[in-house]
Amino acid sequence: MATTEHPPSRLRGWMLQGLSDMGKRGGLTGPHAEPEPPHRGQRWWRVMCLTGVDYFSTLGYQPGIAALAAGLLSPLATIVLVVVTLAGALPVYRRVAQESPHGQGSIAMLERLLSFWKGKLFVLTLLGFAATDFLITITLSAADASTHLVENPHLTSTLHGHQMLITLILVALLGAVFLKGFLEAMGVAVALVGIYLALNLVVVISGLWHVLTAEHVVTDWTDALTVQHGNIFVMIGVALIVFPKLALGLSGFETGVAVMPHVQGEEGDTEERPAGRIRDTKKLLTTAAVIMSCFLITTSFITTLLIPAAEFKPGGQANGRALAFLAHEYLGNAFGTVYDVSTIAILWFAGASAMAGLLNLMPRYLPRYGMAPHWARAVRPMVIVFILIAFLVTWLFDANVDKQGGAYATGVLVLISSAAIAVTIAARKAGQRGWTIGFGVISAVFLYTTVANVIERPDGVKIGACFIAGIMLVSLLSRLARSFELRVTSVAMDSMAERFVRDMASRKIRFIANEPDNRDRAEYRDKIEQIRTDNDMPEQEDFVFVEVTVADPSEFETCLTVRGEVLHNRYRVLTVESSSIPNALAALLLHVRDLTGRTPHIFFEWTEGNPFANFLRFFLFGQGEVAPVTREVLREAEPDRARRPRVHTG
Repeated sequence: MATTEHPPSRLRGWMLQGLSDMGKRGGLTGPHAEPEPPHRGQRWWRVMCLTGVDYFSTLGYQPGIAALAAGLLSPLATIVLVVVTLAGALPVYRRVAQESPHGQGSIAMLERLLSFWKGKLFVLTLLGFAATDFLITITLSAADASTHLVENPHLTSTLHGHQMLITLILVALLGAVFLKGFLEAMGVAVALVGIYLALNLVVVISGLWHVLTAEHVVTDWTDALTVQHGNIFVMIGVALIVFPKLALGLSGFETGVAVMPHVQGEEGDTEERPAGRIRDTKKLLTTAAVIMSCFLITTSFITTLLIPAAEFKPGGQANGRALAFLAHEYLGNAFGTVYDVSTIAILWFAGASAMAGLLNLMPRYLPRYGMAPHWARAVRPMVIVFILIAFLVTWLFDANVDKQGGAYATGVLVLISSAAIAVTIAARKAGQRGWTIGFGVISAVFLYTTVANVIERPDGVKIGACFIAGIMLVSLLSRLARSFELRVTSVAMDSMAERFVRDMASRKIRFIANEPDNRDRAEYRDKIEQIRTDNDMPEQEDFVFVEVTVADPSEFETCLTVRGEVLHNRYRVLTVESSSIPNALAALLLHVRDLTGRTPHIFFEWTEGNPFANFLRFFLFGQGEVAPVTREVLREAEPDRARRPRVHTG
């Protein structure tokens, strides 16, 4: 259908350019990118580095946060965290990789398991927590990068007191890169992760050497633990209680399954059965978890034993940069500066991966639900929105790493808990009793951890609630504003339906919209008589009935399959299944017009009841005041009145 469009301004064209410059092949890049073609996948260990820029970069601040949260018990609490990681999160996400091998993760699993509006609202809630996770990753990583800059001995005198400004500049620089176009950076990720882990290994070995050569360090720590907590059982109990505060160390798993489409897999892989990709993604998740677990235990041990407790507190030299403190202290300022540069680079790149995640996650769901404006599919407007929100979060949290830890942990834990619940449901549906019990126990552990974290640090759930409320409000308002859009992506007709249309094309094309009831002879005879009487039409006019059945009214876009049948050896009926009756009827009329070159007519009877209540029925359930809504959908889809199909209501 032809419509008159004015050429967009250069600024509008640049802003709405969409995804065409976000990578070499026109898709998003970073850990949450659109998948590469199967023949251009990457080896799993290279793809691991994409998730590693997010996962491993937490070493920049995790030991310091652990020391603040657990004190002398930080190593024991970290061991508990590692046990939960290897025995809980890792099996869950290995199952997620098996159930959702196309990078859509646990949110897509739950979307499949829950249908209709309850599924949509649940997904929107998870998107709120995912937005919390990714946005706090951006702001927290930038804040920690600025901490490493400000506390560097060569720069502290110059940059001291400017951490907020530096953080905002780093966030703005991130936004500027994405506005220009963020090219594929697999090689950069591999280099950053390789260098960063190598430098951390040097710091860990140096720290362990100093612990071993200074025997009093270990005895002083164990004596202090005994004085503070009494015996080993009390220590273990307290460690179990405080470990939820260390939940940042679980941050890489959701990203790990999101990078699956990049994994090369094996020769016989297909999109329907990517066995090699699933196997190699499990290797990726396991290797990343084991590497991170080793670093979590060793770094918490050396930082707790070698750094005075006062230095971890706000204003202390180890606050937000515990390993960098040890690098400068034991390996000199030259090595420490190299370590700072590496840490700043990987933290900034972690923010870039989080931004790519947001740009991939939100357009994947919201526009498909009709819960985002059209420009939400374009990258640049979304980048501006996310950067402005990141500015606000940075200002609210005063660019402080410790203050943002609770919000970050909440987002991470909610996503992991939802993944655990999803795999529990999947195992139960598959009839796997042992796995169902095991995943159920893991779900309970993560739910406890989430609740404990929320009670201890409610700011995380408050931020998450703000994102959820914002997403819900904008989504519902957007869907309301787009209620009258033509939401059908394609129309396909079977041979009988095409035959009906060809027969009518030689005369006036007249349809009757019918709500199917008994579908007996009397129903169709009485309907035709009523339409003829209401519209004062002669008896020789013939009609084809159109019956639309609403499937899932919460779906926004849909494809139509039109089937024709002859009932009672006389009445021609077209049947359609759709999420919205008016949209299906409008799409069918436009399709018939384009197919035949003739203007179709459709006849309705008025719907009884309150018009506002009927509109709400249409908005929520895809039915209600069908006739005027069908006409409005046609009016928006076809501005040319002369070419618009005719709607008659009696």
